[in-house]
Amino acid sequence: MNKIFIDGSAGTTGLNITDRLKARNDLKVSVLKENLRKDKYAREEELNSADIVILCLPDEAATEAVSMIKNPSVKVIDTSTAHRVKSGWVYGFPELEGFKQKIAAAKRLANCGCHASGFIALVFPLVKAGIIKNTALLNCFSLTGYTGGGKKMIAEYEGEKPELYSAPRMYGLNQTHKHIPEMRTVCGLKNSPCFCPVVADFPRGMEVVVPLFSKEINGGINDIKECYKKAYNGKVVNYVEDAENGFLSAGAYAGKDAMGVSVYGNEERILLAARFDNLGKGACGAAIQNLNVMLGVEETTGLIL
Repeated sequence: MNKIFIDGSAGTTGLNITDRLKARNDLKVSVLKENLRKDKYAREEELNSADIVILCLPDEAATEAVSMIKNPSVKVIDTSTAHRVKSGWVYGFPELEGFKQKIAAAKRLANCGCHASGFIALVFPLVKAGIIKNTALLNCFSLTGYTGGGKKMIAEYEGEKPELYSAPRMYGLNQTHKHIPEMRTVCGLKNSPCFCPVVADFPRGMEVVVPLFSKEINGGINDIKECYKKAYNGKVVNYVEDAENGFLSAGAYAGKDAMGVSVYGNEERILLAARFDNLGKGACGAAIQNLNVMLGVEETTGLIL
């Protein structure tokens, strides 16, 4: 039975992954007790005795944890942004062409970011197919529930909050959001997208939108639809056309690990949309799916689809 050590099990992502993996009977799940969380030797022992370590830590702490692993057989899944564009690390998005095989053989795997997951799901296949040029100047709008901000933001939204919190709030205004490097690198783009993330007063769910003008791409709306149908096998990421009476809710996939990819608009202006749960395919569900691929079991094991 494979031993999985979760380092950082007290955070939002760590708690979710821990609870879900402990419900499985094919894994031995280990976490540090509260009184040992800051004990370097106890942590070092767990890091080096696991088959797979899942890091649910801030970037600096994740980097430190990797440096503490001396056992060459230990595999790592890092849910932070620390290693997503680092050499020697595999990016954890199994649906992308050629990535599942790399994930299965990976020693070091960087779990994908929440906003980035939607953008990459929409853009990667189109760049690969030549519909979007790698030199394109792209825009991206992304609406997320507040649980994506971790414990601090959850406390702010679920406690006594300022009146302004009741309406959606843009952030990342200086265009240096931590997900931009992986959005650009994984998709093979020459230019970073102009990225507009927005957090709103709902707990879970995401809606990522990339608008396109037909005259700026190679093909039309039907070519994009066919590309998505070919790219995604329907296990976790699905091509769907499921607008609710002309509306798209960011909460449609809340509580699930699946992602729906859609195309709307007309032959002149096109909207690419990805909807999923920021704690599902955007974090915990993605980590569990990657873990399954690394273990060689059915990739949907333990997922909520």
